[in-house]
Amino acid sequence: MDRWQGMRVFVRVAESGGFAGAARALGLSPPAVTRAVAALEARIGARLLTRTTRRVALTEAGARYLEDCRRILAEIEEAEAVAAGATATPSGTLTVTAPVQFGRLYVLPVISDYLDRYPTVAVRALFLDRVIHLVEEGADVALRIGALPDSGLSAIRVGSVRPVVCAAPSYLERYGTPLEPGDLTRHAIIGRADQATAHEWRFGSDRRVAVPLCPRFSCNTIDGALSAALDGRGIVRLLSYQVAPAIAEGRLRPLLEAQEGPPMPIHVVSPEGRRAPAKVRAFIDLAVERLRADPRVNPQGLPAGS
Repeated sequence: MDRWQGMRVFVRVAESGGFAGAARALGLSPPAVTRAVAALEARIGARLLTRTTRRVALTEAGARYLEDCRRILAEIEEAEAVAAGATATPSGTLTVTAPVQFGRLYVLPVISDYLDRYPTVAVRALFLDRVIHLVEEGADVALRIGALPDSGLSAIRVGSVRPVVCAAPSYLERYGTPLEPGDLTRHAIIGRADQATAHEWRFGSDRRVAVPLCPRFSCNTIDGALSAALDGRGIVRLLSYQVAPAIAEGRLRPLLEAQEGPPMPIHVVSPEGRRAPAKVRAFIDLAVERLRADPRVNPQGLPAGS
């Protein structure tokens, strides 16, 4: 196995956290992956990975070498793409992932425009309310809401959302309007059964004000919790983009706005950044342009070209 392929295998092992995952992603057998990394370590004369029964971790030398490998491989791929003309014409299959409702409301229109612009590209959309490992699950681009871990991914901020406590006018007319976070303990709460924080809502600029709650109704889907709130069953807390249409139509009223915490950023992320294939770069450019132009997603007005 040549040096370029050895680097490619090493990068995939480091990113997937194991030999088996790298083997699946590369279409190789686990022994072939193990031999490739061992040959690379022998050539360099340094241990790049430490191995346990469950996972592999980078050594100090391995962490430095990983960044060099990524840079070198990206330059090779860019050179090949230029030679093949791929940088000029997006082609192939693009896999995009996003949270379910955000994907339906905001990413699908971008995908539709993208498909119209680039007829030689196919798109696979994975709308999931969980964060996936892009490399392991074969995704090219992700829309992420919330603070990003230091994952080595390339990220472009396109806007922000915030949590919103709200209820239907019919509920508030019957049970009154909470004026302070502590007032929520005397109201019917609609919770999210799939969230660890469903029984505690935090408020304030530093989110230190914790209000313990006992939801009368919990649901594992956003649509279910939203429907219950629209029916006047209680007070719900969802993200601003999830309730914006209902608030605009007057079917829900926002509550405790002055006590809410800081906004949560929205990023477009990818493993390869600007050195990605043309199909990825074209989608990122379009998504950044469209999402930053939407005041529901970008209320702070991030400029389109920044």
